[in-house]
Amino acid sequence: MNSTAQDKLSGARTSGFFAFFIDHPVATFLIMVGIFVIGAVCYPFLPVSALPQIDFPTIQIEASLPGASPDTMAASVAQPIEQALSRVSGITEMTSNSSLGTTSITVQFALDQDIQTAASDVQTAISEASGSLPKDMPSAPTVHKVNPADAPVMQLSATSDLLTLPQLDEYIERNVATRIGQVSGVAYVNIGGKQKPAIRIAVDPGRLAQADVTLEDVRTAIGYLSLSAPKGNIDDPTRTFPITTNDQITSSAEWNDAVIAYRNGGPVRIRDIGRAVDGAEDAKMAHWTNGQRGIALDVFRQPGANVIEVVNAIKAQLPALQAALPPSIKLELVTDRTTTIRASVEDVQFTLVLTIGLVVLVIFLFLRNVRATLIPAVTLPIALVGALAPMWLLGFSLDNLSLMALVVAVGFVVDDAIVMLENISRHIEEGVAPMEAARRGAGEIGFTIVSISLSLIAVLIPILLLGGIVGRLFREFALTLTVAIALSAFVSLTLTPMLAARFIRVVPKEAHGRLYRMGEAFFDGLLSLYARSLTPAIRYRYVTLAIFLATIGLTAYLFVTIPKGFFPEQDTGFIAGLSQASPDISYSEMAKLQEKVSAIILKDPAVYSVFMDIGGGNGGNAMNQGHVNITLKPRGERDASAREVIDRLGTALNAQQGIQLFMQSAQDINIGARPAKTQYQYTLQDGDISELAAWSGKITAALQAMPELRDVGSDRQAEAPTLAIRIDRAAASLYGVLPATIDETLYDAFGQRQVASYSTQTDTFHVVLEVLPNLQRDIATLDRLSVRSSGGTLVPLSVVAKWSTDGVSPVSIAHQGQSPAVTVSFNLAPSVALGQATKAIEATVAALHPPAALQTSFSGSARAFQESLSTVPLLILASLFVVYLILGVLYESLIHPLTILSTLPSAGLGALLALDWAGLDFGLVGMIGVILLIGIVKKNGIMLVDFAIQAEREGMSSEEAIVKAAHMRFRPILMTTMAALLGGIPLAIGHGAGSELRQPLGYAIVGGLIVSQLLTLYSTPVIYLLLDGLRRRQPAPQADTAAA
Repeated sequence: MNSTAQDKLSGARTSGFFAFFIDHPVATFLIMVGIFVIGAVCYPFLPVSALPQIDFPTIQIEASLPGASPDTMAASVAQPIEQALSRVSGITEMTSNSSLGTTSITVQFALDQDIQTAASDVQTAISEASGSLPKDMPSAPTVHKVNPADAPVMQLSATSDLLTLPQLDEYIERNVATRIGQVSGVAYVNIGGKQKPAIRIAVDPGRLAQADVTLEDVRTAIGYLSLSAPKGNIDDPTRTFPITTNDQITSSAEWNDAVIAYRNGGPVRIRDIGRAVDGAEDAKMAHWTNGQRGIALDVFRQPGANVIEVVNAIKAQLPALQAALPPSIKLELVTDRTTTIRASVEDVQFTLVLTIGLVVLVIFLFLRNVRATLIPAVTLPIALVGALAPMWLLGFSLDNLSLMALVVAVGFVVDDAIVMLENISRHIEEGVAPMEAARRGAGEIGFTIVSISLSLIAVLIPILLLGGIVGRLFREFALTLTVAIALSAFVSLTLTPMLAARFIRVVPKEAHGRLYRMGEAFFDGLLSLYARSLTPAIRYRYVTLAIFLATIGLTAYLFVTIPKGFFPEQDTGFIAGLSQASPDISYSEMAKLQEKVSAIILKDPAVYSVFMDIGGGNGGNAMNQGHVNITLKPRGERDASAREVIDRLGTALNAQQGIQLFMQSAQDINIGARPAKTQYQYTLQDGDISELAAWSGKITAALQAMPELRDVGSDRQAEAPTLAIRIDRAAASLYGVLPATIDETLYDAFGQRQVASYSTQTDTFHVVLEVLPNLQRDIATLDRLSVRSSGGTLVPLSVVAKWSTDGVSPVSIAHQGQSPAVTVSFNLAPSVALGQATKAIEATVAALHPPAALQTSFSGSARAFQESLSTVPLLILASLFVVYLILGVLYESLIHPLTILSTLPSAGLGALLALDWAGLDFGLVGMIGVILLIGIVKKNGIMLVDFAIQAEREGMSSEEAIVKAAHMRFRPILMTTMAALLGGIPLAIGHGAGSELRQPLGYAIVGGLIVSQLLTLYSTPVIYLLLDGLRRRQPAPQADTAAA
């Protein structure tokens, strides 16, 4: 069978497929209605989020031992737990931070690890380690399924002008925090400035000595005075009587009257040696909301929970929660992370609608026919809305990336419809009846649409196969786009020819209006100009080839030299900060400085609210550190971006002596598992603590001097002065005083020691022992302390121990993977890309010649960026390879795919030039833009090559065929390129919420399309002709092929 017969047979088979839909308009209509309705029904059920849900299975462990030094916490608490956790499989990173009285351990598992299994394994490990933990820990370590690097999804503030802070805390914990914690999707509720009620017994060491009582005597007596033990029951012949006693002391008044010893025949009561007062369990914690003391609730979501649903559920309960509180308590929603998420999604939805409008407008300008314009306008909503159903089935959300996929899909959907419509219209204009023109035109162009669609989907396959964070992030984007492309092809192959057969009519040229004739003259002029310029391009084909090769070289050069980044920094409207003062600062002075910082921040016109916390349990932070969460006003109500506000606040805070504030703009995606001062981290590890300390200082200083970085800070602070007490063991032995007795006495005096507890129907409260508050701030108090000798007499502490303040000790101790570690955090200087910064850091550190034992590595986003650097070129090459395979199979040729792929270098050049011109890094979003360009731009080559092959089979020479293809396909190529271009422009120029993520994609698409349109219309015919000889030397196919 000859080639012409094969073409006719293939065309007949293809036409049969199209004929069914053309001849059955009702069935076609109902199928399309079904696709649209199913998608529309699924729309309300799609969750809304900023980005696809990517949750690192992360477990946080919190342990406390009030009064314990950082050294004690690291050695006695962190180390046993870390050792037990080291036997748990699947852990990718384990870090810990120990400070005064608290240890925070963060365990991150592999992405495919089930969070419930991970939590169970961690809990088992902690149980195994419990025997090695200090016996006097007030409670067992707590486990939370949460990433501590994540920002809270909601922050609430409770204040009262009438109630004390402990009273306020009791109401909030019992009536608000507990109920919010029960909401589905809530991981836990952190109480900021926790002031849990307690009875504080403060004693005067001088009065103790006069009464012949020691602090240890008091502690032991308190433990016996408030008990809750089972008592049994009494059964008489007919009834049972459970036995209860008033063995617990539940008020400070009762404690003041409590007898703790008898001396000289008389009782010694608490009021004789000090006082019992109602207070807080930890007096060294504080929270401020907009400068006012209160209680804060930070709500964290569970991994996998939908943030919008969680926040909506909590908001629905707020009226009832407020009603359950006394009128004097004001419960206020201060921070809602979903506000910017909703705004971002709404902005990209507006971009989608705007793109559809612009694309339909450009179709009308090209066709100048309302009926013809309506056909692709109808296919658009069917394909886009229809894609929502698979998105729902796959568990996707409406987020920046999935909606960006739909925006990009607008151009693809219209392209297919335009190519089909243009071919059918050409036949109608040639006098063919509309029904026959639809069959013939669809049969001719169907293979082209299938080729375009399959090769587009092929481009996305490598993205779908990506692993790690990048793969998880862009899988939703790629699958959404794949579904939209597939639906677009189906709609264009079925609905478009059916509508064209019934709506397209031949209008005599003289019947057209003036606008149509002007437009036709314009397009004819463009075609004429193109045709005249194509002739010398083909005649001097080697000059054209040289330009093409120069394009490849320039693209490669730009790819190597353009600044590389990871993700664009977002303006989410939230700023996370960490305040830090001198390591030896007191709690009261730290509170004063924090209040001054709050006042400075609130003066900024862009700031809406400020949340501040200091004190114990503060995420493992030291006493000289505090958390600062700043909520900015909506974008339309402020004059600066989040980055500009950070710079502005940094300048204002420089004038405040004694405290430093590190800030970073909160991001929708946090890759690291550790809280950090700034956006990026560089970690140092060394088994030798002294060597680590020395080199961390050198490296931090070197990084601070780098112009590429700013806000450089280390989590290793200067060591704070230590009150070193040296026991005189000879004297202690002489008096029979054990070192443990001295330790216990010091803990009783200065450690806010929880020595007893009492329970109510709703909670358990503690009794705290200490010396009088004014004495806690005076080192001379040590001279007043006494311990009991083995003979029962009181021995002044100064007799068995000496002390000095000459020593120093760390205020916090960090581990990574059980080894001592120091993390250096940094932000990027203006106009510096992350790739430039990481290279500069590596070069700077290498120039210092650190010892071999010192291990250095980037952490968090910086590490993920480095891993992605090797992924980007491989991903692009994989996309090119897959596209080549698909095209080779479709055309049964090794040469034609090369001609089609020759359109791509100019697109890459345009994308990189546009990103560089806009001052944007070439990051992951820009990379996705380049990959999409592979799919978008090659359709021009497919349309040219497909038409040229058919023309050659009709007897034309290669040059005649490709020239005719260039002329005939000029208008649809121009139209489809303009449609895709207008799909990218709203992404590029948008400035709404979340626009930072979309802009690199928009600029890459717009730049790539402009340059490729200018160059490939000339280079593709030349490449086709140059490869013609190779193509002709291929063995002839032995059977009917798809290309035939």
